[in-house]
Amino acid sequence: MVKRVDDFRLRLGKAELVPIVVGGMGVDISTVELAIEIARLGGIGHISDAMVKTVSDRRYQTRFVSDKQKLYKYNVANTDKSAVAFNLDRLAEATRRHVEATMEAKRGPGLVFINCMEKLTMNAPRDTLRVRLHSALDGGIDGVTLAAGLHLSSFALMEDHPRFRDAKLGIIVSSLRALQLFLRRCNRVNRLPDFVVVEGPLAGGHLGFGMDWAQYDLAAILAEIRAYLETERLAIPLIPAGGIFTAGDAVGFLEAGAGAVQVATRFTATRECGLPPKVQQEYFKAEESDVEVNLISPTGYPMRMLKGSPAIGAGIRPNCEAYGYLLDATGHCAYIDAYNREVGLHPGAKKVSVPDKTCLCTHMRNFDCWTCGHNVYRLKDTTARLPDGSYRVLSAEHVFRDYQFSEGDEIALPPQ
Repeated sequence: MVKRVDDFRLRLGKAELVPIVVGGMGVDISTVELAIEIARLGGIGHISDAMVKTVSDRRYQTRFVSDKQKLYKYNVANTDKSAVAFNLDRLAEATRRHVEATMEAKRGPGLVFINCMEKLTMNAPRDTLRVRLHSALDGGIDGVTLAAGLHLSSFALMEDHPRFRDAKLGIIVSSLRALQLFLRRCNRVNRLPDFVVVEGPLAGGHLGFGMDWAQYDLAAILAEIRAYLETERLAIPLIPAGGIFTAGDAVGFLEAGAGAVQVATRFTATRECGLPPKVQQEYFKAEESDVEVNLISPTGYPMRMLKGSPAIGAGIRPNCEAYGYLLDATGHCAYIDAYNREVGLHPGAKKVSVPDKTCLCTHMRNFDCWTCGHNVYRLKDTTARLPDGSYRVLSAEHVFRDYQFSEGDEIALPPQ
């Protein structure tokens, strides 16, 4: 008998869940609407705290971005951005507002987590990370997924919060070594993660590998981590992510001992996703040759995206006064250095191109950085083409049910 994803369940504490997690895609690509729909269906949905002030302004009519820009307007032409800082009270307000609104709208048996990226350094890495973590817990989030970094201090930053022992806390890793480093720090606070997302080389956005990513295999990494946890007698659910495109892919990992699977690419082409419709059509039209892994992110991590992304090669002026999420502890960002280099090489030019880095804050805010999983080129095979040549955007429920109930690599197409 062929098994389906629905034959398995993920148990987190008292919760018994459909073992499908929809990953946290930043700057409101993983919208509230998407997260709560997945929770309604019995899985785990994510929102993200990436550029949460921008998200708050769009959703709740706040003025966090414009107020910050006005405050630091004097510094726009200055190459030194060390003076540009986030007001921590307002950061807390934005995070808490977004989480509270999500949790108030949540219905059904599933959970909603927030994706928290360590690489959002914000010119005060430790202080801003602490505020974001505490504010999410204050807002009532079901759980926190620690992403984009080792997060060696994150559990310690949350240790004094009253929900530290109750909320579901986990981390994304791409190697056993990364998980071992994290677990050593967990021992200091006597608190293990409730789950571990093991992200492989075919994932979208930032990768936890070098440019040799193609030499790695998700199943092999998962097996190595699972064997280590068994040796250490640690019963932590593992959630593989990256390249899991069909129900058959998911069942293969679940039969191999995974607690659940994390998926994202197919949900970028749903009505509840925050990507603009024109961008969704670019995803549908993509061929495998249109996908690349590059090093344009100022974080230093390789990043997978469509080659046609407007962010590639763009030379806009750094917009740190409004955003500045990637400024390090000394007010530096790799894009600022690259931009100033090109301006210096082309004096008097009205516009420059920066080929090696991108202003990630501005381009993610404008949906011009088209990050995607490797299998994005297969999206066209999951839906129907309309008479005008565009592709039908599906509901999140349709995609979720396809993962949950389909058998093998069969994909449930929408009704005509």
